[in-house]
Amino acid sequence: MILSVHNINKSFDGKDILKDASFHIEKDEKAAIVGINGAGKTTLIKIIIGELSADDGDVTFSKDITWGYLAQNQNIDSDNTIYEELVEVKRDVIDLENNIRLAEENMKHVQGAELEALMDRYTRMQDEFQRKSGYAWKSEVTGVAKGLGFLDEELDKRISTLSGGQKTRVALGKLLLQKPDLIILDEPTNHLDMNSIRWLENYLLNYKGAVLIVSHDRYFLDKISGKIIEVENTRVTSFTGNYSTYAVKKEQMRAIEWNAYIKQQAEIKHQEEVIAKLKSFNREKSIKRAESREKMLDKIEVLDKPITIDDRMKISLTPSCESGNDVLTATGLSKSFGNEHLFSNLDFEIKKGEHVAIIGDNGSGKTTLLKIINGVESLDAGEIDFGVKVHIGYYDQEHHVLHDEKTLFEEISDAYPTLNNTEIRNTLAAFLFTGDDVFKRIGDLSGGEKGRVSLAKLMLSDANFLILDEPTNHLDITSKEILETAISGYTGTVLYVSHDRYFINRTATRILDLTHGQFVNYIGNYDYYIEHVDEQMQRLFGTASSVGNATLADGSYKYAQSATSETSEASSTTAASNAASAPSGAQDWKAQKAIQAQKRKLETSLSKCEEEISKLETRDGEITEQLSDPSIGTDLAKLRKLTDEQTEIQDKLAALYDEWENLSSELSELNV
Repeated sequence: MILSVHNINKSFDGKDILKDASFHIEKDEKAAIVGINGAGKTTLIKIIIGELSADDGDVTFSKDITWGYLAQNQNIDSDNTIYEELVEVKRDVIDLENNIRLAEENMKHVQGAELEALMDRYTRMQDEFQRKSGYAWKSEVTGVAKGLGFLDEELDKRISTLSGGQKTRVALGKLLLQKPDLIILDEPTNHLDMNSIRWLENYLLNYKGAVLIVSHDRYFLDKISGKIIEVENTRVTSFTGNYSTYAVKKEQMRAIEWNAYIKQQAEIKHQEEVIAKLKSFNREKSIKRAESREKMLDKIEVLDKPITIDDRMKISLTPSCESGNDVLTATGLSKSFGNEHLFSNLDFEIKKGEHVAIIGDNGSGKTTLLKIINGVESLDAGEIDFGVKVHIGYYDQEHHVLHDEKTLFEEISDAYPTLNNTEIRNTLAAFLFTGDDVFKRIGDLSGGEKGRVSLAKLMLSDANFLILDEPTNHLDITSKEILETAISGYTGTVLYVSHDRYFINRTATRILDLTHGQFVNYIGNYDYYIEHVDEQMQRLFGTASSVGNATLADGSYKYAQSATSETSEASSTTAASNAASAPSGAQDWKAQKAIQAQKRKLETSLSKCEEEISKLETRDGEITEQLSDPSIGTDLAKLRKLTDEQTEIQDKLAALYDEWENLSSELSELNV
């Protein structure tokens, strides 16, 4: 074990963020931390690296363990070039190599004991140089730089001229070259294109050390992680396996938690009804029974209502009208910015009902193409024709469709003036904006919050052709899954750009790969693309794709090649199994009828029991009243008769109370 996190507690302003959070990381283990935005993932990471102190608990690294951390955004302040900045990580190896060369030169000029001492030192330096892979340091630096998407001509760029995303890639490269025993990464794929992400996946898979990742990239987590550490509702829970395995286990756990919660709530309600009934009998014995049950009820540890997706963001996308079959026809599209040539003579069509994903390297022109389609950017050449009754809804990753000076409420009400206050608030509430949140300024929102507002506007539009630019950016995993469900069930047409391979895999019916300045068409989802990209690239351009090689080289991501067939096979097997084992419609109907008959029988018995109790209690009250008559006291025969009858009644009532409780419990179980 190289890292132990034990019983960490952390609160801010009296609100618990983490309670008794515990997990550990073993040597060479690859683990991921997941949870919704605001769950406490970043807080947990900051406590681990020492940027925040815990209110209680311990973080312990094993002795002599080295670790490195990459935050989401880096602001490297340096006058170095990219290459110089990366090389600086290898400074100790470079200095060692220089000392070895110097020793070799000095050996020519010394003799005797001095030469012997120098040769001993030379041997030690050579051993250390080999241990540090000194002969490979140059290829390591260039390999990492290229793997993270830096072209040879970019390596001479000054750090001070780079964008935030490029600086983050440089920082990631430096961390990988340092090779600590534990790498801690916060959203490492945010600024990488697909090829770079695939390269990083394979690098980390083969990394001789442990990795702890915070990420919303589920395809990445499926490839890398062998353990998922979930932060939810202040609690931390560890699951063995990758993200898909975790998702299945989590769904099973949610079902178990819901069943337990519903069963307990039914039992509490039943006990409260029994207590009320026993008290209504107004007998000393029944009141004591009621009090006993109340004490038992007070001791029950009431289960919290499980958190479900339905408690969070709700999206429903429905086109207001159908378009014609031909939604978009593009002919001869060309675009350049100065000397930067993006694409030329692009031809493609989008048909009604298609869900088309555009993929490609950063800078290939994907977002520019969407802007051209929306009229935000101009064409150098070519034509775009829209079909009949096509209404566009545009989601811009930079959220230019929003107005920073407006409040959320104003943003919706100004765009849709026919909506009343309640309708506007309900719409915003569906996207997690409640109470005074609706009066926040757009300019003060985070990227994820702006994304949710843009989605809210999109949901209200009458669009039947959705054009989305990186719709999952800044969304947590739960929100991504909700959006995926909405897009998958959308009957209109969708064209989008995304780096989220999991999202593409679930929502795309066709993929357009923008490569070498033209589109390569794939009829299928992302798994289909992975299976066929090599043959397509070889056929069209005479070169194998780095996509297939990077993803499939070690065979460790087999489901990326065969998920469709395996899923299909598993589904058919499950269906056959269910068909064989599940009761037929007639059998199921008979079972339901039997349960209903049993319920009616119990209800009848319970009603008769209550009637009998009522009669006996009435008679018992009459006897008590008679026994209070002084004349009865002198009639010993009548006194004995009444006393014996009352004793018999009380014995019968005791038995009836037991019977009533048993019948009530049986009926309650049938109703759960």
